[in-house]
Amino acid sequence: MIRPQRGMTLVELIITIVIIGIAAAALYSAMAAITGRSADPLLRQQSVMIAESYLSSALALPYDQLGSAAQSVAAPRNLAGEPIAELAGYSVALAVDGAAKLNGVAATRIEVTVSDPQQQSLRLSGWRTCYGEYDAAGNSLCP
Repeated sequence: MIRPQRGMTLVELIITIVIIGIAAAALYSAMAAITGRSADPLLRQQSVMIAESYLSSALALPYDQLGSAAQSVAAPRNLAGEPIAELAGYSVALAVDGAAKLNGVAATRIEVTVSDPQQQSLRLSGWRTCYGEYDAAGNSLCP
């Protein structure tokens, strides 16, 4: 009577170890690539939040004051005008183009550019037209 084989031969064991080693190496390299870029989404999300904050603040200004929102490259600042320590490494620039046209209508284009600590840049643009606004004396702010 022939007994069925039990266990593995040395060749089968070596082949199994090589296959598991190759799979582990591939998995490790993929994990290393993912871990190396794991901060990127956080930096991008913070950049978007900064840009949206600056853009919404500029768009909320009266139409005739939009030009005053422009600023050169600087660190993000709070409402009191002080740099925000938690956002060190970020920089913000805000450009205002009052001579822009949107479908033939006089408009102002506002563009916010945020650079993160890895020097990746995010640009967010918004448009504003005059909504028939008037100042306190009743004079139209529209051109």
